[in-house]
Amino acid sequence: MSAHRAPGKLTRRRLLGIAGLAAVPAATFVGLQAREKNPAAQATPRTPSSASAKPSVSTGPKVVTKGGGPVPFKPGKAMLGAYLDLEGKTLTQSLALRRQQLGRDERIVHVFYGWTDTLPRSIVGLPAKAIPMVSWRGAKYADILSGKYDAMIARAARRLSASRKPTLLRWAWEMNGDWYVWSGVKNDGGSEAFIKCWQRLHRIFGDEGADNVSWVWSPNWSSASPQTGNDVPGYYPGDKYVDWVGMSGYNLRRETPETLYDAIYNKYSPTKPIMISEVGSVDRGGRTKGDWITTFAQWVDERPGVGAVTWFDTDTHPGYAEKWRIDTDPASLTAYKAMANSPRFSG
Repeated sequence: MSAHRAPGKLTRRRLLGIAGLAAVPAATFVGLQAREKNPAAQATPRTPSSASAKPSVSTGPKVVTKGGGPVPFKPGKAMLGAYLDLEGKTLTQSLALRRQQLGRDERIVHVFYGWTDTLPRSIVGLPAKAIPMVSWRGAKYADILSGKYDAMIARAARRLSASRKPTLLRWAWEMNGDWYVWSGVKNDGGSEAFIKCWQRLHRIFGDEGADNVSWVWSPNWSSASPQTGNDVPGYYPGDKYVDWVGMSGYNLRRETPETLYDAIYNKYSPTKPIMISEVGSVDRGGRTKGDWITTFAQWVDERPGVGAVTWFDTDTHPGYAEKWRIDTDPASLTAYKAMANSPRFSG
């Protein structure tokens, strides 16, 4: 078991929204913009024909030039990191392999913890200049709002603040899906209750002096249910309570980066730095995976509000045949290395 994983609590199938994505029909998942304009848009996705394929330049809004809280947004720069869990390797060994392959360290090291797990004071093997991002599971809204977990939340705040190191906290991610116990569709009060829970956690962390924590609000790129109140904006806790806007979005069915990310980017980049907090690409043979990585890098390069990307770099996702790691073939590794060493990703 890798040193960065909480002991014995979770399988990745329970942790990760892609398991939920894979379990439902493709037609259920349509982009925010596509759903409004053309419910069938996902049926005919555009796929880059080569590594030189270039997405259209965004005509989106003027983006923020500051923000991010204790983990600041740097205009023109994007931090590149990963959730790393490679078969047969510890986190320290995996980080060393990627350093050798890419010629650079990860800037963000992404780890997952259960709701009742003890959150980390430090991450074993964390590179000197890397920032930890803790994805912390949620719980039933009623239990949180009752005060049942207040003392536990306070302990978690004290642990994350103990290092005094800037830390990204991604609580209750993909809340607009239907695959987690903290999903709005599975809780009375829906998105409004989610916001109250988020604000309660934020207040408790503030009371405990956890001022090294940057709060990452991270919906899935599209909502799993079209019901009223389950769209992404309905879950937004407010600018006062959010430092980074993240989003999960995988190239599962030949989705382009524009399809996956533009709706959320265009809505929130005027006020908050944007993070692609989970991303990976299915390999359909040939150069398909490498080409998509290149296209993704171009998408980021053309959108100055993106300040961070954390890849889903693993081959241990149980029950899922896809190998999400970046080095499944030479073309993919070459494309990823070019992205990692570009000026845009020198943050």
